Amino acid sequence: MTGDVTDNILISTEPASGEELWRGPIGDVEAAVSRARRAWAPWAARPLTDRIAVLRAFSNLVRRESEELAELIAREAGKPLWEARAEVDAVIAKVDISVQAYAERTGKKKLDAGVGASAALRHKPHGVMAVLGPYNFPAHLPNGHIVPALIAGNAVIFKPSEKTPAVGEALVGAFHRAGVPEDVIQLLVGGPEEGKALVAHPGIDGVLFTGSAQAGIAINRKLAANPGKIVALEMGGNNPIVVVDTPRLADAAAIVVQSAFASAGQRCTAARRLIVTASAYDPLMAELVPLARKLMVGDPLGEPQPFMGPVIDNDTADGLTESFLALITAGGRPLLHMRRTVPDLPFLSPGIIDVTDVPERPDMELFGPILQVIRVPDLDSAIAEANNTRFGLSASLIGGSPEDYGRFWANVRAGVINWNAPTNGASSKAPFGGVGLSGNHRPAAYYAADYSAYPVASTEMDQPRMAINVGLRP
Repeated sequence: MTGDVTDNILISTEPASGEELWRGPIGDVEAAVSRARRAWAPWAARPLTDRIAVLRAFSNLVRRESEELAELIAREAGKPLWEARAEVDAVIAKVDISVQAYAERTGKKKLDAGVGASAALRHKPHGVMAVLGPYNFPAHLPNGHIVPALIAGNAVIFKPSEKTPAVGEALVGAFHRAGVPEDVIQLLVGGPEEGKALVAHPGIDGVLFTGSAQAGIAINRKLAANPGKIVALEMGGNNPIVVVDTPRLADAAAIVVQSAFASAGQRCTAARRLIVTASAYDPLMAELVPLARKLMVGDPLGEPQPFMGPVIDNDTADGLTESFLALITAGGRPLLHMRRTVPDLPFLSPGIIDVTDVPERPDMELFGPILQVIRVPDLDSAIAEANNTRFGLSASLIGGSPEDYGRFWANVRAGVINWNAPTNGASSKAPFGGVGLSGNHRPAAYYAADYSAYPVASTEMDQPRMAINVGLRP
């Protein structure tokens, strides 16, 4: 199992083989925070152009070493090499996008003021930021917090998922070799206990988290009485993809497959629920099920490249298998059985199950290749079913008219709403986040600049000028 802790040592293993990939000591939270607090002010005092130059050097370094990082991601996270390469491309692109976002969303502004005075809007860094990363995109998603935070002048302590510490170490090492001071960006190796200690530490000024709703809610609850610590939570979803009548059924099926089964279903934006109008149901299933059955599941570094690698570990695979069986027991009708394809390793084939007749469908994020299908009479019923969740990250409508999409967009509650496009693969040039159990209204991606610095409004005069002309005794 990946992420084992033995004698204060964290051990990471490859999901595809079970072989040990990396080991390292558990980090010291107190020491890391102490170093970061000393380091952040000098970093913040450097000119913005200097910080940007260092981060562009990081981008160029990752570009030169992209194949090595992609292979490490494939081995530790279990995703196919083609997908790992796309993740590395996103890491590289993040710097220029973040520079543009910082200038647009936190740039200096002159405001109207009275005679002899000037007014200005500027932004300051928070101080020391804790970044807690997930295992599904172990480089791209934490990098999406780290780069904007560093541009703004913060120091960062990055605790990667205990399931992907090797990628975390490689990412931090690249920042250091590019010129970010070692105490300005630090790696904290550890599990849940180290994460809890980091979040609660009084020397941490902000917590930037990507992961499960359960962990995000725990962070939110822990810090509820501490409004001085900024918290940005991205917590996944029980995402709907709605299909209505369309003449392009093969394309619709491909979009559904991409939405549900890319990254072996281990994306926060993955489609968990396929909601289909009655008239589109049979023709769509005739395309979807055979296509999903053709998906290759295999070694992330194998040739030819598979569409899906394994899920992250055997415990996850066991839990997903049990969930699929529980849905059958509750009245679900399997359209494509999910199977363990390799004994004792976490390879799962895609599973599709019709849960229309399940009386109480579980509103939870089944983080893997399980797609639940729900048949409804019409678009209005589909919209109501799409909103039948506490989550609200992404949603997509396939088919229909512009008027149908207008109604869908206006009434579906989510932070990412697409038409004739997958639920996943959002643009880094747009904000990314959700509502409900999917986030706390601090979207990441392009809007990460907003939580990396706080606005300061100033009224400024070169000399003090003030007189009291009313209410004075003679």
